[in-house]
Amino acid sequence: MGGKIVVVSGPSGCGKSSLTNEILKSEPDIYFSISTTTREIRPGEKEGVNYHYISKAQFEKEIEEGAFLEWAEVHGNYYGTSLKPIYKAIEEGKLVLLDIDVQGHAIVREKFPRILTSIFLTTPSQAELRRRLEHRGTDSADVIETRLHNARIEMARMDEYEYLLINDDFDTTLSDFRCLIHVARLKQSQSEINTFIREW
Repeated sequence: MGGKIVVVSGPSGCGKSSLTNEILKSEPDIYFSISTTTREIRPGEKEGVNYHYISKAQFEKEIEEGAFLEWAEVHGNYYGTSLKPIYKAIEEGKLVLLDIDVQGHAIVREKFPRILTSIFLTTPSQAELRRRLEHRGTDSADVIETRLHNARIEMARMDEYEYLLINDDFDTTLSDFRCLIHVARLKQSQSEINTFIREW
C-alpha cells in the first residue's frame, strides 16, 4: 500500500511541535516534512531540524519554480512545504506528517483528498493560549498579540478538519494523536482499492 498524509494545524503555541516530537520517537515509517521559512532562526533551533532557513529572494525563486506543495506568508515571513521529498515518502509507503497552517491544509486537501487525515489542535481557551505564548518567552508582546489575532482567524476554519484535539492534558492528547496516526494509515486511495479488489 502507498503512503498516507496527516496534516496537523492549530494556533502557534498550542503544542503541535511537542506532540509531533513525541510521535516521531515511537512511530515507525513516518516522514516529518521540515518546512522552509524566511524567518530568523530562534535560539536553540537548528538548520534542517526545525526548519530550512533561506532568504526571501530564494524562497520567491522556488515559488516560481513550483517547488512547493503549499506556501503561505505568516506573521510577515514565508513558510513552505517542498514537494519532492513528500512524493518520495508516499512512494515508499511512509506516513507523511505535515505541521502546516489552515491555508496549507486547504491546498493539501485538494491535491490528496483520499489519503489525507486532517487534525486541528488547539488549547482549551484563548486565555490558556496566551499563557503558553507568554511562558515560552520567545516572542515580544506585539508578536504575541499578532499570534492571538491569527489564532482567532484559524479557529474560524476549524470545521474544515476531520478531527479536533483540545490539548488540555498532554498525555491524553498524545494518546489521542497516536490513535489518529494509526487510523490514517488505514485510509486507501482509489487506485489502492482497485488494485486490492483485482488481486483479491
